[in-house]
Amino acid sequence: MNNQTKKFLEVLDALQKEAVDYVLIGGFAVVLHGYLRFTEGVELFIRNNDSNLEKLRAALKQVFKDQSIDEITVPEIEQYAVIRYGTTDDFYIDIIGNIGEAFSLDDIKSEEIEVQGTKVRIATLESLYKLKEKTYRAVDQADLLFLAERIRNKTI
Repeated sequence: MNNQTKKFLEVLDALQKEAVDYVLIGGFAVVLHGYLRFTEGVELFIRNNDSNLEKLRAALKQVFKDQSIDEITVPEIEQYAVIRYGTTDDFYIDIIGNIGEAFSLDDIKSEEIEVQGTKVRIATLESLYKLKEKTYRAVDQADLLFLAERIRNKTI
């Protein structure tokens, strides 16, 4: 396991310890479902309210000694589709409260898995597919092929 993956898991462990209401989506979620590929960060779909954001900030401060974490607020997440926190360890964490009218946290089916002793709330294969199906980046198209194959094999 490389250092970046260890740091990703450290973040996810802190989220679990602080009881943050989140679901892991994006590239790292696809990796945890078994697709070997590089990802530059962690994407978190969160419940956007004061209590949950307080927990999120506390979790991030456990991992990163960075006061700019306090700038992650409910109004910021309401205003922007994605808040990107650039960590002090040279990767990013995307924080998402909703995707327009299409998706909120309640729309994403998730499951809890354990990775290296860390409990992770991760989007299901089907939810990841729905989140990525209208994207056009080449990496997302490759993810879609992998996800479709995994979904097909799961139902056989």
